[in-house]
Amino acid sequence: MLWGLIGIVLSLVFLIGLAYRGHSVVAIAPLAALIAIAFSGAPLLASYTQIFMPALGNFIIGFFPLFLAGAIFGRLMTVSGYAEDIARWIPQIFGPKRAVLVTAIITALLTYGGVSAWVIAFTIVPIAKPLFKNANVSMRLLPAAIALGIFTFATAALPGSPQIHNAIPTRFFGTTTFAAPILGLFGAAVTFVCGMGWLMWRERSMRKAGEGFIDFAVKSENTLLPSSPSTDGVSESIGDRPAPETAAIVMPPVGTAKRGLIGLLPILVVVAVNALYVYVISPRLDTSYLAEEKFGATTLQAVLGVWSVTVALVVAGILIFLMQPKKFKEYVESLNDGAKTAVLPVFTTASEVGYGAVIASLAVFAVLRDGLFGVSDNPLIVGVVATAVISGITGSSSGGLSITLQSFGEQLSQMAADQGISAELMHRAIAMASVSFDSLPHNGAIVTLLLVCGMTHRQGYKDIGVVTVLVPFIGLVAVVAAGLAFPALS
Repeated sequence: MLWGLIGIVLSLVFLIGLAYRGHSVVAIAPLAALIAIAFSGAPLLASYTQIFMPALGNFIIGFFPLFLAGAIFGRLMTVSGYAEDIARWIPQIFGPKRAVLVTAIITALLTYGGVSAWVIAFTIVPIAKPLFKNANVSMRLLPAAIALGIFTFATAALPGSPQIHNAIPTRFFGTTTFAAPILGLFGAAVTFVCGMGWLMWRERSMRKAGEGFIDFAVKSENTLLPSSPSTDGVSESIGDRPAPETAAIVMPPVGTAKRGLIGLLPILVVVAVNALYVYVISPRLDTSYLAEEKFGATTLQAVLGVWSVTVALVVAGILIFLMQPKKFKEYVESLNDGAKTAVLPVFTTASEVGYGAVIASLAVFAVLRDGLFGVSDNPLIVGVVATAVISGITGSSSGGLSITLQSFGEQLSQMAADQGISAELMHRAIAMASVSFDSLPHNGAIVTLLLVCGMTHRQGYKDIGVVTVLVPFIGLVAVVAAGLAFPALS
């Protein structure tokens, strides 16, 4: 048993260390799993082909449509110029002097609309820099403001978010992406207010200390760069891209309100169609055929989370085609680019799921499982703690969430039903737990965000850590406490 525990620890060190240095999780996850298998004495090849690969394949089968539709939609938003139009329009509403607030709102809006973190970061940085300069705000706060909008409440707390973190729990709890809407809005508000409170306090403190705008952008000497994030992880290699500090610094032009509103339309369509499909269309569908073996012997509730988001993203993508038919050729090319971009993120997360499945199959895992379930008799507490810890260890919110629910989802769901705890509360709290400790310094998305902003961990991570680890944890605690105290809210 001791050797098994040592093997798991060494495999995690191997996985985290190489992922932090920019190596693909697709390659290193099975190697890390083999380390744990070797120390446990389990069969190597059987564990790989019969446990790792089926878990990987099942994840791709279940969620690739969402990854594909999301990647294509994000690409279309970029090529059409709508993402940039939104980013240039928002400052006119709140004022260019509120650089931190404007940056957080833009990134949150694009995230809630289903645009990937990769698209958002490279869209907002060249626009936010002149805002920070004109407002004389330290650039140390730029990556934190972006991270607050991308990696926290808009991803997992806001009901209806099309991000993968909000879709994964639907398969395990029979919920939709709009699960526990009141608690979700409450958690989002707590997270946003606390995050902005910290950033505003930091801005005032820096002003008093005489620190104004400083561009910390430095050229990276590394040729092996970490992968670029999708919503929380990895997309395509960025080693051959221009250094982010070379982006042109252009002030948002006056008179972009009309373009901004037009650019906002596809995002509104994503949210509206998602809700329409969940609450209006799906109840009227005859889906009895899903019980047949050839359709997976499943139920509508088990697939509704993926179906509704995928349909919403596809409809919004079609709308972009119709809004600018003259760019038809460019949009068709975007379909290819988006499809290519979707492959690596889904395989990265699926590889982490395969790794978790192998670890869960080892005899020593029973000890770890008992330890987690020994934290509390309440499945909500167990699910939240397990998700936060595993997400922190792997440095991936979607990976940690998937591993937790693959390992404990069925048991947690049954315990919640036995204790009368709402499945919607379980969904919302566990999704929020995945975007807390995942944002530790080794998180690939954090590494890439700092790179895009031209900063080091020393220059920018302190504030990122507060708004993506501490602040989401506060929001999570608030949601769990409110959900347990007032069951009617969920």
